Amino acid sequence: MAFCCDIVKSEFSGIVYHANYLRFMERGRTNHLRLMGAEQQALFEQPATEDSGFAFVVRSMHLDFLKPARMDDVLDVVTWPIAVKGASIMLAQEVRRGEDVLVKAEVRVAFISGGRAQPIPKSIRTLMKADLIS
Repeated sequence: MAFCCDIVKSEFSGIVYHANYLRFMERGRTNHLRLMGAEQQALFEQPATEDSGFAFVVRSMHLDFLKPARMDDVLDVVTWPIAVKGASIMLAQEVRRGEDVLVKAEVRVAFISGGRAQPIPKSIRTLMKADLIS
């Protein structure tokens, strides 16, 4: 998922503000799930079925800021699953500028319904497990 950093995302110095990487990675996770066929809004609004009323929430996140992005850089967010459990998935993410990795992250995403952790629906869990990199 490539995009260009505009002035709104950078500090006065022209370096991208650190909190904006969270937004970039959220967009990357959403697009990754969408490409797997799991659109968050559609899952949340489905009528009473196995998949109904689910939301994806970040449970924990570890970030390593390696290099700064600058205004007008074209960045890419790469997302892939590294573990799929009963009610959560661990994702790896990288924000890249060309071949340079700027930020690395591990993100645990929980699946909730009614404010409580719930098992990942089988249809989605199957897609996620198929996407695991060995």
